[in-house]
Amino acid sequence: MTGHPILSVQGLCVEFRTRNGTVRALDDVSLQVAKGEVLGIVGERGSGKSVTAFTVIGLLDAAGRAVSGQADYDGVPLLAAGKKSLGEKDLNDLRGREISMIFQNPRAALNPIRPVGKQIEDVLLRHNQATRQDAQRKAVDMLTKVKILEPERRYWAYPFELSGGMCQRVMIAIALACKPRLLIADEPTTGLDVTTQKATMDLMADLTRERGMSVVLITHDLGMAAAYCDRIVVMQKGKIVEAAPVAELFKDPKHPYTKKLLAASPGPDSALGDLTAVPDAPPAVETVSPAAVTKPMATPAAPVSENLLLEVKGLVKTFPRRGAKGGGWVWLKGHKGRNEEADFVAVDGISFSLRRGESLGLVGESGCGKSTTSSIVTRLLDPTAGQVILDGEDITAFKAARFARLPQRSKIQMVFQDPTESLNPRYSAADSIADPLKRLKGLRGGRQLDARIGELAEMVGLPQSLLTRFPHQLSGGQKARVGIARAIAVDPLLLVLDEPTSALDVSVQAVVLQLLDRLKRELGMSYIFVSHDLNVVRLLCERVIVMNKGRIVESGKAEAVLKQPQDPYTRSLIAAIPHFEPAKM
Repeated sequence: MTGHPILSVQGLCVEFRTRNGTVRALDDVSLQVAKGEVLGIVGERGSGKSVTAFTVIGLLDAAGRAVSGQADYDGVPLLAAGKKSLGEKDLNDLRGREISMIFQNPRAALNPIRPVGKQIEDVLLRHNQATRQDAQRKAVDMLTKVKILEPERRYWAYPFELSGGMCQRVMIAIALACKPRLLIADEPTTGLDVTTQKATMDLMADLTRERGMSVVLITHDLGMAAAYCDRIVVMQKGKIVEAAPVAELFKDPKHPYTKKLLAASPGPDSALGDLTAVPDAPPAVETVSPAAVTKPMATPAAPVSENLLLEVKGLVKTFPRRGAKGGGWVWLKGHKGRNEEADFVAVDGISFSLRRGESLGLVGESGCGKSTTSSIVTRLLDPTAGQVILDGEDITAFKAARFARLPQRSKIQMVFQDPTESLNPRYSAADSIADPLKRLKGLRGGRQLDARIGELAEMVGLPQSLLTRFPHQLSGGQKARVGIARAIAVDPLLLVLDEPTSALDVSVQAVVLQLLDRLKRELGMSYIFVSHDLNVVRLLCERVIVMNKGRIVESGKAEAVLKQPQDPYTRSLIAAIPHFEPAKM
């Protein structure tokens, strides 16, 4: 690194007060960011990546405190434990104008009851970058720069009216509105589909290059770090374990933890058995044993039957637009910049089938209709038209509300995208697993129910000691196991998995994928795997369906479709996947 660093962190140690005593979150963290440099900070959740960023810019939680170390921005002391540093007033002036941050969850970071254009205006006015007369024009200009279509109209939109990708673009617009010199991006693309990820990162890279900014990119996606960073810092348990230029780190990683992260990341040529199997955690907490995880490779696959389990015929789902006739929210009709529109077609006449024992991947961008399709198939939504025939019975003949109480409900179950949000916070792990057994199998407690819960926990590799814990006391991988155990509790014929690994670290993702593969082999279930991660789909699915704008644009064997795509849209999806290839660096 040459020249004066724009950000310098030296010997930073941070501790948090908890009910069980003091926890050290950062331990002697030192790093520097040069002017115009993009520094990647990678590591699993809990490694200290975000705590480092929040501490530097003065947004640390009230329970945390820096016990030693210092952080300087272009020679100005932001933080100096036990010494005089910038006060809150000066920090507020610096944040947004000189240092900006893109937060991990844009929907949570944006004000839900204020139009997004007004939120951009707020930042411009706060830092004297606009007047009341030209603030709206400058806000619309920023929406244009981040490539939001119809920016004048979207200026008046609320966050809940925008897709995840559009909310992220608004966050970028807010962060860059005052032309800061340092941008901190905390997991800026988590939960976005691959093309939106690429568009977001390309946009951020173009704007930072155009303005000569420095960037700190916090991520657990090594492919993204390889594509967009100049240097990478690897963090584990609050410490920096390795730091090197991108090419050097991927070609010749030195630390065992870095090697493990690389081995756990699925690539275009990875096999499921190649991924790192056991996450870095004490066996009593996260895993049962390596043998329990590697078991799937030794279990012969249940043969795929020629008999159809599921037939979807001419499926259509429309939603009324806000302001349209019968669409509700009539008060929006007269709002400036809003027009009445026809119904929105989310799923447009699609048909497909699934054989017994088969895995089918459903892929596409956000808004392509894949989650709506899976919700109709699981009978959480009623279709506008079409049929879903499961095990020879048309289950769309029953309304979704009624289907939840029918015996047929046990034939089809779902594993949801967010393992935290999908579990009842007041239920222990055992209670969550027991719930479908009580509702659909009629078990009412006693030894039989306890034995079944224990059997399911063992099946998914969840230690018996964790069954009494509540969701907030479990790791992401443990919560994912509880969700899977709950779904398979009633012996379903079909399991629909909606982005089941998108919120997990790469090593935990590897464990969950191998677990799902083993359960499919042992129990003979069929899977519909909804995902935007095409590498993960290729590892787990025999066939794949590609959706775009509510329609199926390509389908076939997963290996063939993902290796030799025929449709331009499929090719664009595959081209957008970030991955690292050390041999080409």
